[in-house]
Amino acid sequence: QVQVVESGGGLVQTGGSLKLSCVVSGSDFRMEAMAWYRQAPGKQRDLVAAIHGNGFTNEADFAKGRFTISRASAKNMVYLQMDSLKPEDTAVYYCLARRLDSRYWGQGTQVTVSS
Repeated sequence: QVQVVESGGGLVQTGGSLKLSCVVSGSDFRMEAMAWYRQAPGKQRDLVAAIHGNGFTNEADFAKGRFTISRASAKNMVYLQMDSLKPEDTAVYYCLARRLDSRYWGQGTQVTVSS
């Protein structure tokens, strides 16, 4: 069975940095796309950034210039480097992996930014 596990969340001060990691296991096939989403209490789950099989990346406006998504050459790991963090970045960050019509979600990792 496919497992998606995030790590790297924690508590940081405004202006600090975190690097989130996502590991996909249990599949012999390359995930065609991987992405990071986030959800704050009482709000919808929003796309943060995505990386596709052809190397194309896209990110939300709030992430531009601050967050960078990357994928390991093994194709089973994806990272989110977050710099210049703000209190409004506080949320649970989720990793999504996709292959064909299947989508696999992780349990999320908490990011808290203090003012």
